[in-house]
Amino acid sequence: MVQIEQGAGRFYVAGDGKDLAEIVYRLDEASGDLVIDHTYVSEDLRGQGAGEELVRAVVDKAREEKLLIVPVCSYAAHQFKKHPEYEDVLSGDESRHS
Repeated sequence: MVQIEQGAGRFYVAGDGKDLAEIVYRLDEASGDLVIDHTYVSEDLRGQGAGEELVRAVVDKAREEKLLIVPVCSYAAHQFKKHPEYEDVLSGDESRHS
């Protein structure tokens, strides 16, 4: 279990003065959807579930704020396929955001 921090347009895991993992998202003004653009996990955290926890943090944010998510990032898109329980926040409009 990693400690996830929230910043402007991102969730991240910090350690030793640098980001060990992050997920970057933005609010699409036209649709009102959260667009996940990028996910990064350092070698130090690979295989420990940090990426999954970051995606879950954005999913939780979307649920709290009643938003939908467009997973443009391939890792986030994979997590949405792997976790059907995220379907309630998945936007069906991926083509407009890439």
